[in-house]
Amino acid sequence: MKHLFLALTSVLFLHIAYANDAAPLADDPVTEQRLITISEEMRCLVCQNESLAGSRSDLANDLRREIRTLIKEGKSDEQIRSFMVDRYGDFVLYRPPVKPITWLLWIGPFVILVIGIAFLFSYLRRRNTLASTKTLSPEDNQKIDALLNTLGKNDRNDSNV
Repeated sequence: MKHLFLALTSVLFLHIAYANDAAPLADDPVTEQRLITISEEMRCLVCQNESLAGSRSDLANDLRREIRTLIKEGKSDEQIRSFMVDRYGDFVLYRPPVKPITWLLWIGPFVILVIGIAFLFSYLRRRNTLASTKTLSPEDNQKIDALLNTLGKNDRNDSNV
């Protein structure tokens, strides 16, 4: 058992000794920083709720590679953004510009919220008007009083035991 433990720990230490540091994604750290800054402002088209910088999908890797190529070609950040918007539409941006074609993206959630609140109030009002308030007859009141008196007597008898 000791020999097995020694063999496993030596293999583990050898593996750790040969482990390499992660290779940088770009040769130039400035290029990599620009890539991260630009890709954090863009949405992954596959994940849709994750930034391009944080996504690990194949499409996100391809788009980051494309952005890295554009940076190396000397394109400005704005030129890269406009290239991505021309190719994939305003949806690729986390903060698309407010224009008639993107009004639904900007106003849609608020419209859905207002419709939901209006539906809720309408439902609650309708439910309250449909709920009937029934008044009890004198006979029903007498029956209830009799039942309560009977229950009260039973409770007193139980507490005496």
